[in-house]
Amino acid sequence: MSLERHASEQGWDQPIRMYALVPTADLVAREPHLAEMLGLPGEADPGDLTPVEQEPLPGDVPLEEVLGRIMWPEAVAGCALVMERLVVRGSDETLDPPREGDAAAWAREQPGAEEVRMVAGVLRDGGRYSALRMRAHDSADQVLNGEDLIPGLTAALALTFEED
Repeated sequence: MSLERHASEQGWDQPIRMYALVPTADLVAREPHLAEMLGLPGEADPGDLTPVEQEPLPGDVPLEEVLGRIMWPEAVAGCALVMERLVVRGSDETLDPPREGDAAAWAREQPGAEEVRMVAGVLRDGGRYSALRMRAHDSADQVLNGEDLIPGLTAALALTFEED
């Protein structure tokens, strides 16, 4: 996925980024000057999608709440989210972070702590894609790709296309 490569080029320690996925042909029809910027020699393939970065998400509101407020116009064929998280692997015991103090610092000190960049995308028609890159294995050939590696996140993104 080109978003995973783009995120990699931006480096680590980036904020969460949200993208609308719009049909490239529609985008170029509305904004012909974009064809050259997108490197399109002629007409865009009808199946091609272009990610359009959205305004930064509020950092003081839980992600689930932010996603619950998003509704996409019909012109948007899908959406994608790029985010970094700290995961603790290799333990089957329940971890209890401190109630006071810096929980992130506490998590970084845990054995098996690993920084991960997640890219999740969903299409209005139900298609899903996800990619995971670990900071300790930061190379293109070490990226995990799959339809639904992050099922909770892709399910939350899919809800942004449901009408209430």
